[in-house]
Amino acid sequence: MKVGVIGTGNMGTILIEALLEAKGLEPTDLTITNRTLSKSFSLKDKFAGIRVADSSEQVVKESDAIFICVKPLEFHHVVTAIKPYINNSQCVISITSPISVKQLESQLDCSCARFIPSITNRALSGVSLLSFGEACSSEWMDALTDLASRISTPVTIENEITRVASDIVSCGPAFFSYLARAFIDGACKTTKIDEQTATLLTEKMLVGLGELLRKELYTLPTLQEKVCVKGGITGEGIKALDAGVGDMFQHLFHATHEKFAEEIEKIEEQYGTPY
Repeated sequence: MKVGVIGTGNMGTILIEALLEAKGLEPTDLTITNRTLSKSFSLKDKFAGIRVADSSEQVVKESDAIFICVKPLEFHHVVTAIKPYINNSQCVISITSPISVKQLESQLDCSCARFIPSITNRALSGVSLLSFGEACSSEWMDALTDLASRISTPVTIENEITRVASDIVSCGPAFFSYLARAFIDGACKTTKIDEQTATLLTEKMLVGLGELLRKELYTLPTLQEKVCVKGGITGEGIKALDAGVGDMFQHLFHATHEKFAEEIEKIEEQYGTPY
């Protein structure tokens, strides 16, 4: 399978590097481009065999599957540019949550899908979110699921939960990194521990927590039960968290969904098609 990638910014690069490291693709399978071509040539220098095209149209001509990895409001411009060169045997894939497969199908006569990656995929871990268009062939569904499984646990989702699923999978690492930093800052401000030591201990703790979950030795609820001894120190810490966290995460999801709604409104104007 020949794969094209239009847009080699942060997520496009992470997707390319992960798929190559996992041997899901060979460099010679890839044709890539970017508005700033130097970013694509940096990947070519790292992975000999990648072809850098000077336009998205050229990527389409040389690819079976085309991943579009640009910002949501730039998407329509790319789709319009490649539309004359698309044939019905190809598959066009969005990696951004505000672009629905329904909107892709309204513009393109081919199989359409959405493949939302996470930065955790760079470690060949975490989840990638898949959605398929009504006209997407079973062959393309299988091919994309297999590709996703090389770098992640693929989970197929319905359109209506795209935002919250993406919040958890794609935004979650940033959210929990923020909380970890606050955890470290709190330790440093209230005790004599230094930041370097607190950071090391926290990072290693998080890696260990991930391993416990990966190996299915514990679930999140049982982990809390095992560590939280009745009347013990951990229990007092949990009480403090209960008092402080409150509905913080409800506010978080309200905020992301409000921003998402703003993006959807602008994109629906471009496509003339509901999300």
